[in-house]
Amino acid sequence: MTVEDHASASRTGLASAFFALILGVGIIAVTGHVQAAALHDAAHDVRHATGFPCH
Repeated sequence: MTVEDHASASRTGLASAFFALILGVGIIAVTGHVQAAALHDAAHDVRHATGFPCH
């Protein structure tokens, strides 16, 4: 692995980690303001839409 390859891989990993952090914070921020019943109903609807049995 050359120096350029290592630097490129490091930047790619850093960008992926940053994106995951932003996505995680966004999900927590959005779901933090929603009532638990609404989250449950949304998850339940997704399970039915994908054909996953839940009852």
